[in-house]
Amino acid sequence: MAGGRQREFNKQEALDAAMHVFWKKGYVGASLTDLTTAMNINKPSMYATFGNKEELFIQSTHHYLEEYAKPHITYLHEDKPLKDRLKNYLLSIIEGQCNEQGVKGCYVSICVSEAAGDVFPDKAAELVTEIRDFAERYLTDFFQQEIINSNFPKGTDSATLARFIVTLLHGTAAMARADKKTSELEAIVDTAITALPFKA
Repeated sequence: MAGGRQREFNKQEALDAAMHVFWKKGYVGASLTDLTTAMNINKPSMYATFGNKEELFIQSTHHYLEEYAKPHITYLHEDKPLKDRLKNYLLSIIEGQCNEQGVKGCYVSICVSEAAGDVFPDKAAELVTEIRDFAERYLTDFFQQEIINSNFPKGTDSATLARFIVTLLHGTAAMARADKKTSELEAIVDTAITALPFKA
């Protein structure tokens, strides 16, 4: 007896397509038809492979973190002066926010704004809370180490620096969605870098 028909699609490509739908339309705005059309699969295949809409969102969000968010972090750990590392990190993120070939803005910012309206199911809401705090926690630890390394003056508040950077990036994400150009946001980065208390 012949086995069941194989699912003829690339799971990672389908997941990437779903992620972009959530990025553009949000969790509530993304219908199952939107998702399956973008993924180029039917609803039974989606359910069989990814589970329900909430599970698809969770997998899409993890995909975003691994493929789109975490790669920016490498710039913070290059063998360069801190000012250059931080600037390159910010410019890399902004370039992604202003992507002419994809969805503009920031996936995390969209999720956080939507979650504030209490529209997410429980597991998805927990994940949004986790990713909301990821960058701030990471940057707080990063800046604390840079204080230890004498790249900032003693007594500098690493948590405040981290919140400053996160707030800046949420702002540039909103501006990117409003069609501001990369060059315009790069000037904002220059201003922010100038304001930071790097140790001479």
